[in-house]
Amino acid sequence: QVQLRESGGGLVQAGGSLRLSCVQERSGRIYSSSGMGWFRQAPGKEREFVASIRWGAGTKLYADSVKGRFTISRVSSENTVYLEMNNLKPEDTAVYYCAAGRDAATMRSMSVDSWGQGTQVTVSS
Repeated sequence: QVQLRESGGGLVQAGGSLRLSCVQERSGRIYSSSGMGWFRQAPGKEREFVASIRWGAGTKLYADSVKGRFTISRVSSENTVYLEMNNLKPEDTAVYYCAAGRDAATMRSMSVDSWGQGTQVTVSS
């Protein structure tokens, strides 16, 4: 059983930065082909992919809307993934969800096995 524990959301002005973190709590190791990532859901909109990272190789994928502004990273020894968000815009306002999937390559298409509870990110103009 996998549990994802998120932290780091909050309120920030446009142009500011926030860092989200997510710890994966589980029995056993995380397989190298699996992935962790972040999705977000704004009010009235569908949940969308933000970024993912392949646990073993560290291969990263980003949504076009966040490329160049957001950075995903992981600390393997701590089973933790981070999302560094810079130059935040009001349109980044959403609930951000940590996700884990057995195949990093398919997470982008919402192939997710476990979700975190979500953390609110609000960007004021």
